[in-house]
Amino acid sequence: MDFAAVERELQTAIEAGAFPGAVILVGRAGKILYHAAFGSRSLEPERTPMRPDTIFDLSSLTKPLATTTAFMLLVKERKVQVDDRVTRFFHNFGVHGKTHVTFRHVLAHCSGLAGWRPYYQDIQRIERQRLNFLASRGAKEYVYEQIHRERPEYEVGSRSIYSDLGFMLLGELIELVTRMPLDRFCHERIFRPLGLRSTAFVDLSALRTRKMAPVAELIAPTESCPWRKRVLCGEVHDDNAYAMGGVAGHAGLFASAADVDALATRLRACWRGEDDFVPTDVVRAFWTRDATVEDSTWALGWDTPSQSASSAGSHISPGAVGHLGFTGTSLWIDLERDANVVLLTNRVHPRRDNERIREVRPRVHDAIFEALDA
Repeated sequence: MDFAAVERELQTAIEAGAFPGAVILVGRAGKILYHAAFGSRSLEPERTPMRPDTIFDLSSLTKPLATTTAFMLLVKERKVQVDDRVTRFFHNFGVHGKTHVTFRHVLAHCSGLAGWRPYYQDIQRIERQRLNFLASRGAKEYVYEQIHRERPEYEVGSRSIYSDLGFMLLGELIELVTRMPLDRFCHERIFRPLGLRSTAFVDLSALRTRKMAPVAELIAPTESCPWRKRVLCGEVHDDNAYAMGGVAGHAGLFASAADVDALATRLRACWRGEDDFVPTDVVRAFWTRDATVEDSTWALGWDTPSQSASSAGSHISPGAVGHLGFTGTSLWIDLERDANVVLLTNRVHPRRDNERIREVRPRVHDAIFEALDA
């Protein structure tokens, strides 16, 4: 199988400054067909080469791979249902007319919640009076309390607005129902059972108390952060996730391309009824485009390709599922072709205002699917 056109697209993108480097992995029918690294892992403080086993800050791929998978396991165990109201677990959430919001609305990004809030700025202000508040359990609980008190921005189920707040709330739900931190539940019930050795959250409070540090040379750095005053490497890029301690339902997961592919492959096997890690009917329900909002592309915790100008290109099957991450990461699972495409970049290194990846993603995916279909 010839992936020369994919290599050309990625080399051209790196030369044009779309991202310092990239790792691409194409899997089909449980086998890795193509796995390669391009360009540089870091530009600052020094230039180092990208490697196929580099670990990336997955950013919003946390939503489907960690939080949604954890939610599916709770559905499997009958501890929560998709159509449960949020107020069944969080009574205070019902203020300002949010009593009818269900977890389906949250998973499909039509809950009425705002897309984003700068909670980290509030936490920074509190830090000035309370030392070590930033990245603490108290900071995380402060964020949860603010989300419960949020006024809806639109009527529930009437529109679709991609929301970090909804997935922060799902992270809180998982912690409440399982009585353990989100990162520990995901490690014990998802990452370790599936043999994902390079997949983890980085708990900043644990690093602080144990005086540990991630192995920087294995990880792709992200931004030279204007308020943290350093190049971020092995600490979450997302501002709110950082302020919450590095472990949150919307962002914070780190992994290699091989681990992302391995998790996607297991879920695909569940979808086909060949694996009981998650029941087939649960995976199929979550991977079906939700009908609540007519024009929405969202399934439950996962996205589907838009009809025009999709980041997954023009050749991907309409029934595919996937997700993007702000740091320059993406995963698409083409169910008709029985194929996964993992594209991991650190396009926010060293600055987040680099949007050139938008033009690159569709071209890379088109080249991959053309190679698969040849």
